Amino acid sequence: MEILAEGQGELLGWHDPDENRAWVREHKSRALVDKRLTVREAVERFVHDGDYLAMGGFGHIRTPMALIYEIVRQGRRDLAVAGKTAVHDIDILVGAGCVSRVEVAYSFGHELRGLSPAGRRAVETGQCKVVAEISNGGYQWRFLAGMMGLPFIPARNMLGTDTFERSACKAARDPWSGKPICLIPAAYPDVAIFHVPRADMYGNAQIDGILVEDFELARAARRVLVTTEEIVDNELIRAEPWHTVIPFYAVDAVCEVPYGAHPCQMPYAYFFDEAHIGEWLRLSRTPEGTEAYFERYVFGADDFDEYLELVGGLKKLRYLKRVERLQERMQAPWLDKE
Repeated sequence: MEILAEGQGELLGWHDPDENRAWVREHKSRALVDKRLTVREAVERFVHDGDYLAMGGFGHIRTPMALIYEIVRQGRRDLAVAGKTAVHDIDILVGAGCVSRVEVAYSFGHELRGLSPAGRRAVETGQCKVVAEISNGGYQWRFLAGMMGLPFIPARNMLGTDTFERSACKAARDPWSGKPICLIPAAYPDVAIFHVPRADMYGNAQIDGILVEDFELARAARRVLVTTEEIVDNELIRAEPWHTVIPFYAVDAVCEVPYGAHPCQMPYAYFFDEAHIGEWLRLSRTPEGTEAYFERYVFGADDFDEYLELVGGLKKLRYLKRVERLQERMQAPWLDKE
């Protein structure tokens, strides 16, 4: 194959597909076994210093925040992170000093809420290095290639852009048309973490609404940790198998964590906690404020339940449920008005 150009970005998370397949066969069982763990146990067992980590969800939607806070609480370091559509989750990890390298599509910002003071400071001081860039679509194709057991996947995006120049992709000559084609390398994260509406004790996880790249990511990652709003009977999962996006054989741990996406949104369940996100953005403007946030909400809480009490407890959580329901009615006025 004739290589025409190469991006200058660092290649994160790539493995020889045959080596990765051998690893999966050795370490992953297809047996239906009880995979319920606490969040603390899941992080202790499966997340290690130096891992390449990827998060499910999209932006501030369905983010696995209970796992994020526990990674900070346990002091993981030197993580490389797939900054695909990450915002609050990667910002917390970077602000806590857990991340040394990131490949970005969109990171270090909070969408309409503004840019991230903590992320910007970490990059400017060299605490965290942006080692590669890629598009959002490019990330989905990295995970798709990993899911399919391929070393790369061809695409026509990014050619002729600065994003390609800063990526780990290569441009090659298509042997049929003779035109340039972009070769996007596969990604096999060491650990991928997700938050879902419901799952059974075996790890069959269902998602309501848009999937983004969670389908591909769960099958590309070596280890998969799932937090869920509730653990339900396997019979309920089997009754609607088309909602099962992440199958049991991909999952290593499942943890029941109601409100586990807080302060982000869980579609059809609860809305963003804008006040808490705003508090983080205000405090993280300075190193002292960032440290104060973590001392109060992470190290000052033994687990996620205690964190929820610190952010307002049941009163706040019920309010977020009501706001989500109101938003749903505004978008679909034909719904009942109970």
